[in-house]
Amino acid sequence: MAPAFDAHHPPDPHLIDDCVHCGFCLPACPTYLLWGEEMDSPRGRIHLMKQGHEGAPLSAVFARHFDLCLGCLGCVTACPSGVRYGQLLEATRQQVERRHPRSLADRGFRWALFSVLPYPGRLRWARAALRACARLGLLALARSRGLARLLPARASALLALLPEPRRPEPLATSVPAAGPERHRVALLSGCVQQAFFSHVNAATARVLAAEGCAVAVPARQGCCGALSLHAGREAEAQALARRLIEAFEAQEYDAVVVNSAGCGSAMKDYGRLLGDDPEYAARSARFAAKVRDLAEWLVEIGPRAPRRPLPISVAYHDACHLSHGQGIRRQPRELLGAIPELELREVSEAEICCGSAGIFNLVEPQAGRELGDRKAAHLLASGAQAIISANPGCLLQVRAGLERAVGSLPLFHLAEILDASIRGRPVPVSPSRATRV
Repeated sequence: MAPAFDAHHPPDPHLIDDCVHCGFCLPACPTYLLWGEEMDSPRGRIHLMKQGHEGAPLSAVFARHFDLCLGCLGCVTACPSGVRYGQLLEATRQQVERRHPRSLADRGFRWALFSVLPYPGRLRWARAALRACARLGLLALARSRGLARLLPARASALLALLPEPRRPEPLATSVPAAGPERHRVALLSGCVQQAFFSHVNAATARVLAAEGCAVAVPARQGCCGALSLHAGREAEAQALARRLIEAFEAQEYDAVVVNSAGCGSAMKDYGRLLGDDPEYAARSARFAAKVRDLAEWLVEIGPRAPRRPLPISVAYHDACHLSHGQGIRRQPRELLGAIPELELREVSEAEICCGSAGIFNLVEPQAGRELGDRKAAHLLASGAQAIISANPGCLLQVRAGLERAVGSLPLFHLAEILDASIRGRPVPVSPSRATRV
């Protein structure tokens, strides 16, 4: 059996040695919370990495423990020693993805996902097909409990997580600033975000324009590579990153604004992803230095547009690649707290992943469902009338969990709430969940 690691970017032994196995990561790890299995904790997986460097083989058991990691980085926040677990996981995952012989069914399912997800054009065709199915009533029929139980677990999870095929909201390639121009920014339109959350992109552009930013949406942009990177498809992620950098290099911007937590986390790490590429190393570092999450950028430049009251109670769900990956926790809450009459409610286990984690909830449907139901229960316990997040995968995962628990509850991207307050538009919320005193 082949050794666990070959010479291509194995996990750094020096980073492995930073772990002192103190155990602070254990209560922050979703899979350890589910199963209490040491090898499915961050320190357990780091121990496996160390064994890999000492000659342990790339066995099915070895690979399985890394497949079961969500890559949520909750352990990074919890770690007192500053262990860079995200880098270690990415290095290990690309070894597993390149060299571990998966079953034909597993290879086929992953191939199908990555034949569609990183391609905005193909996702638009998928959206059109979903809209047609919805109009014919086929989507509701397929989602009925009886039929869903007959499907394989992965197909059933995919069905539950399909985005609502709403009519796309057009987004101009440039949006002028409202009033005097303060900054010039570029907006990432994304893949799933562009195809199924175009209303979020449109709301993001309006908010930025209201705050004095001239917004450009480069026409040639494609996928940022985040899903590929987090799944261990390193070469694919690098190719997508190069193309995105080229699309945004045509003009100079004060910032590249991102409204998807996973995308922003990956883009801020382009300097490391392409650090070995002599043509792109410096270019990727310059690009990464300009990437800002929407909430991060709005707090950085300060508010200009007045906020109008929104008399609702909301629970904010922290996307892992925003809170743990980018360390952005204060800014979304600060923006929501500045909206008159809006009541922000905190949620138990806010630091624990909802189970979305890129493609995790599709390739590991049982664990994804358990974590999604756990997150939904905590969100419902807040008594909020609506749920807010800043990542499309989280919105889909939380929606599925809420539908299993109560049928439905309004979910919004942070940009939608800010846009509604700035424009003075009402937000539809659950009337039965009255604001608690």
